[in-house]
Amino acid sequence: MTASTHGRQPLLHEELVVLRAPTQVWSSPTGDLGAMPIHGVFHADARVVDELRIEVGGEVPEPIGATATASEALFTSVARGIDDGPTPDPRVRIDRRRVVGAGALDEHVAIANALDAALDTTVTFVVRVDAQDLQAVKSGVLGSEAPAIEERAGLVVATHEGRRLELDASGADVAVLGRTVSLTWPVHVPAGGSAEVALRLRVSDEGQVVAPYAGAAVLERVPTTGDARLDRWAAHALADLDALAMTRPGLGDEPFLAAGAPWFLTLFGRDTLIAARLLLPVDRGLALGTLRALARLQGARDDAASAEQPGKILHEIRDGVFTMPGEGIVLPPVYYGTVDATPLWVVLLGRALEAGAVSLDDVRTLRAELEAALTWMRDHGDPAGTGFLHYRDELGTGLANQGWKDSGDSIRFHDGSIADGPIALAEVQAQAYEAAVLGADLLDALDGTGAGDAWRVWAADLAVRFRDRFWVERDGTRFLAIALDGEGRPVDARTSNMGQCIGTGILTREEEALLAAQLVAPEMASRWGLRTMATDEGGYWPLSYHCGSVWPHDTGVVVEGMLRAGLRSEAAALATRLLDAAEAFAWRMPELFSGDDLAAPIAYPASCRPQAWSAAAVVPVARALAG
Repeated sequence: MTASTHGRQPLLHEELVVLRAPTQVWSSPTGDLGAMPIHGVFHADARVVDELRIEVGGEVPEPIGATATASEALFTSVARGIDDGPTPDPRVRIDRRRVVGAGALDEHVAIANALDAALDTTVTFVVRVDAQDLQAVKSGVLGSEAPAIEERAGLVVATHEGRRLELDASGADVAVLGRTVSLTWPVHVPAGGSAEVALRLRVSDEGQVVAPYAGAAVLERVPTTGDARLDRWAAHALADLDALAMTRPGLGDEPFLAAGAPWFLTLFGRDTLIAARLLLPVDRGLALGTLRALARLQGARDDAASAEQPGKILHEIRDGVFTMPGEGIVLPPVYYGTVDATPLWVVLLGRALEAGAVSLDDVRTLRAELEAALTWMRDHGDPAGTGFLHYRDELGTGLANQGWKDSGDSIRFHDGSIADGPIALAEVQAQAYEAAVLGADLLDALDGTGAGDAWRVWAADLAVRFRDRFWVERDGTRFLAIALDGEGRPVDARTSNMGQCIGTGILTREEEALLAAQLVAPEMASRWGLRTMATDEGGYWPLSYHCGSVWPHDTGVVVEGMLRAGLRSEAAALATRLLDAAEAFAWRMPELFSGDDLAAPIAYPASCRPQAWSAAAVVPVARALAG
């Protein structure tokens, strides 16, 4: 077997992250950074520190426990090198408290001394500064970039291009060797007392395209349900969501949620919109901020390199070109390669008005963007004239698949073979249908009854074509194909995509009930949530990214749709599974996990966390289980 010639993406499942967007810190559960490829202090799209550890009295403390919240962690250890107590009881305790803010990291080291004599010792922080782009870390192919380091009075400064890292060295003995900075403080700890030192790190980036959000809370608390497990998940999820809130430079009144850590701590059209929609019952400004932020970047021209088109909502923004070595993917800083974000934007606007999260005056300010988005669905979403919204990566360097299952092998036939494009996804037709109906209602609200009738006709025609082409039958069971391929053939694997059509209005009540019954059956529903693909499909693999794994947001979207369709028992069945999974993952729901039916859910080792839409799934789960 020939060895791989490209790097390996870092595994994440056993590492600890604390964050406040756009800053995140990944470490081992003991608190030190440097042992694993993902470890580091990241800000926006760059890693600025790849090693951070402490020594007390010249020795590494021995860890005995840790706790963490979204933006803080406490690591407790013992320092037996300076503990001369006569009993096995630890008498010198080290509490290392990590606090992450936007552009800031504070590491507080408190030494508690239960000995009868005072201690005179040292605390050393070993910091290795870095200048790797996020994409290099993700690919496992690191460059040779290194920051310039300068010592000043009480300060160590590391700079690279537009990034600047400052280490507060006040009172410390500083030593610099290559990229490694050692800062040592003398510490006197009285008998029966304690003492503390702190390392303060500040980072900025002139080129960052996202910024901290410092405004009022964008979400309310999920009302107490009386279910201790559900309440615990809700509290943890809301804290993570608060830490993921951000905005764009100069637009502090337009908050949105970063998609997730570590790779997607930026504005993503699809992810941000779905998360905001799931969170509408607890919204306090997030939906409006999301809509406005994406409206400002709505496509205005035809540009093949970025997949921009007039009226189109973007896929993602980055500080620079984002490459994925080994995959042949090169994405421009503003990339529009998504088929679903545009109808999802319209759906969020319509649903937000229904929920009272935006006013009609707010809608009026977004009227031009609404009409442009609807027009994109009609004039650009179907370039081949198939009658359905579809996509194809025209340049070969973008995303091959441009729905939410965007891995290259996600769209498969029953026999496991991969479909060729252009691809028309089932759930995207449903989203377009709902967007057209809600868009018509919005135009009626703005201009009077009948103003949106043309879009109702468009939606009705789409529903007829959809019913005629997407329904398939196998072994006496009718279900929705995941997609139509480039030749118009139904891609006949049974997947969770059909579940995301429920509650959009494109299906009859009987069709929704038929699909719901299949979604809660053992082939689709694992013990822990809804599988992305049924176990009897040729492409099924429980550790596949999109072909058999469980994505919490996917289950959450289907639960939300079932509730809208009045299918409460099926919604509760899936919601219960997801609640069980949340408990197993200590209330921080990952991006995805294995589709196995084992006694505990198995991690997908490269799964991001926290992730906005995974955390947001707690809201439809709470609605399904507690009303």
